[in-house]
Amino acid sequence: MERVENILSPERMGSTTPETVLQVEDIHKMYQMGENAVHALRGVSVKVERGEFVAVMGASGSGKSTFMNILGCLDKPTSGFYRLEGVDVSKLDKKKLAGIRNRKIGFVFQGFNLLARTTALENTELPTLYAHVNKEDRHRRALAALEMVGLELRADHFPSQLSGGQQQRVAIARALVNHPSILLADEPTGNLDSRTSVEVMEIFQRLNDKGLTIVLVTHETDIAQFAKRTLVFRDGKIRRDEPVLDRTVASEALKSMPVLED
Repeated sequence: MERVENILSPERMGSTTPETVLQVEDIHKMYQMGENAVHALRGVSVKVERGEFVAVMGASGSGKSTFMNILGCLDKPTSGFYRLEGVDVSKLDKKKLAGIRNRKIGFVFQGFNLLARTTALENTELPTLYAHVNKEDRHRRALAALEMVGLELRADHFPSQLSGGQQQRVAIARALVNHPSILLADEPTGNLDSRTSVEVMEIFQRLNDKGLTIVLVTHETDIAQFAKRTLVFRDGKIRRDEPVLDRTVASEALKSMPVLED
């Protein structure tokens, strides 16, 4: 694991001085559904400091998915502002938002989203193509990212040759390859059995211990316990914002559950 440090660039790792990575202030989001206006977010304000690991929870329709879409620069608030590393991205156009997404944000999704006819290494390299990284550096970065998730020996394997947990680890490596400021994970264990979920969440914890800022959406309380802080949404507002007191409980509980096939 000697090359792990290469993936997390020093300026984006934790330090002794707290630094705000993202800040949303009084954001509202309205959707027009025919003649009806849906108020998905109702004045949400929150800060996330560099090196935090935040779990976002809430029932369907609570606003958590809208909130994550805004954090990921996939959508813009109707009002209020969103600053990512000090830049107010809520006013940027689509082209600039796409650049921010590729350079500063790593995404991990429930469905892995790997290209079936592309090797683990090539899947991991994909974001560097859009960042105009040269071929040698693309290869080096991708191998280092795969090593970080323990899959360097599977670099030449196709998704069909990998288990569900291994595919998700490739997806995590792909999210890391451009040295993001923040990793956004949307239900990353939703398609995994309990034991594999533990393995994936322990990878997130190791990345966070190295200084990577992580915001994760989950509906599972046991998964949220791997984070350091939880935000609970209801009716478009943050109803609870509290630290996780015991991060070992979830790991032990999930490990004790029966193993299901990937």
